[in-house]
Amino acid sequence: MTGVTVPNVEVSEVPVELPEGKVLLDVREADEWEAGHAPDALHIPMSELASRLGELPADSELYVICRSGGRSARVTQYLNANGWDAVNVDGGMQHWSAQDRPLVGGVGGADPEVI
Repeated sequence: MTGVTVPNVEVSEVPVELPEGKVLLDVREADEWEAGHAPDALHIPMSELASRLGELPADSELYVICRSGGRSARVTQYLNANGWDAVNVDGGMQHWSAQDRPLVGGVGGADPEVI
């Protein structure tokens, strides 16, 4: 990824309620997703992305998020190289949670959390 600039946005720049044409794509693994995720996010783990590209809306801007921003940066680079309009959410779900943004989920009745 050396020399390649990945477009980034801060969590504060992501609308809590996404307007038409914008999608929050969560690329964390299933256990992370189940523990807590943003409402209305689309969940496709990074490990399954290549086989599930058909689930991505071709005409939407994608905000890509993971736990801290590393996996989502790689996915953002991949998506942009393959025709999507994607930006990495800097700081990921850790920053999302730290800014008291809504979380849903939770395992076994526990409060949702970012793991």
